Amino acid sequence: MAERFDFVVVGGGIVGLATARRLQAAVPGASVALFEKEDAVALHQSGRNSGVIHAGVYYAPGSHKARFCRAGVAATKAYCDEHGLAYEICGKLIVATEASEVARLDALRQRAEANGIAIDKLTGAEARRLEPNIAAEAALLSPSTGITDFAVLARDMAARFMAAGGGLRLGARVTGGAETAAGVTLTTDAGEISAGKAVFCAGLMADRMARAFGARVDFRIVPFRGEYYRIANQPADLVRHLIYPVPDPARPFLGVHLTRKMDGGFTVGPNAVLAGAREGYGKLSLSPRDLADSLAYPGFWRLLARNAGPALGELSASALKRLYLKKVQRYCARVRLADLTPYRPGIRAQAVARDGRLIDDFLFVDTRHTLHVCNAPSPAATSALPIAEHIVERLIGA
Repeated sequence: MAERFDFVVVGGGIVGLATARRLQAAVPGASVALFEKEDAVALHQSGRNSGVIHAGVYYAPGSHKARFCRAGVAATKAYCDEHGLAYEICGKLIVATEASEVARLDALRQRAEANGIAIDKLTGAEARRLEPNIAAEAALLSPSTGITDFAVLARDMAARFMAAGGGLRLGARVTGGAETAAGVTLTTDAGEISAGKAVFCAGLMADRMARAFGARVDFRIVPFRGEYYRIANQPADLVRHLIYPVPDPARPFLGVHLTRKMDGGFTVGPNAVLAGAREGYGKLSLSPRDLADSLAYPGFWRLLARNAGPALGELSASALKRLYLKKVQRYCARVRLADLTPYRPGIRAQAVARDGRLIDDFLFVDTRHTLHVCNAPSPAATSALPIAEHIVERLIGA
């Protein structure tokens, strides 16, 4: 006989774990289980990111990203304070390195202010006094941006979920299932499971899970590999803030940034190149199914046509370390080739529409008894706790 739960969450990243804990709090006494196909939680996007607690400077006012990120900053800090987890509010400088970028800073400042986020405009001289090793014509200072280790937060959530009676099933792959009149049936490696409601926080597999359970979706997850380097041979005070470039409207992704880490070091990254496998992190990793899914999708080719120049630049910088270095040296000239040492890459699960648009906001799709988190790129880690509240409210109205 199939094992039964009131609620099942599929996916052991930070959003899935936050959702499972929120269900426990919202429905006392309910049986909640979380299924994760890996042998540990947070092995994909939640454990392979820059570790930034984003303030929400970049996001369109009124969007899910803007609202959840602003709430997520406070929620993440409060969670760390309550449970004794480390974080640091170091602030972020968004630097214009040439005159043509200065006007874009003003538009960015207006967006931040519309989102209710504290932001300060600095002259180049003021920025260089704060960060002597950085080149800047002008800059924006976001004082509330910080850093943490989101994998540590995810593991803490997992432990607290289990301590509260939750069932954490590791190494348990959901391979299919169906929605029934009474709820949901899930097929797993270990057998059949039934639940009243199911939430899918499947990240890089979000589109496949949604289609498997009858959700109407018109997008494809296209995986983009983000490569980072750890900075070596530099002093501990190379920078005191996070250093970000001004977003280029001609490019679909933000660009490489210099990030302080909780262990005291620094990384630069990520770039963005098409990944040959959704969960293969080596440069030569290849899944025929995953690559075919990307290449057979019309939206991918339309995205590429819109961004051919930036795509070639990203691919070139991935192949040639010196070209990657030039991206960093635009704002930190003292970093040298020998300073770029290996660091774990990440893969971004990016939902792409059929017309080639990147789906920029968080995307949730409901069926009668399921809810699918179909697009949860950055700042999903920062926003995990308010995202979980939103999911549970949509799922059960509480």
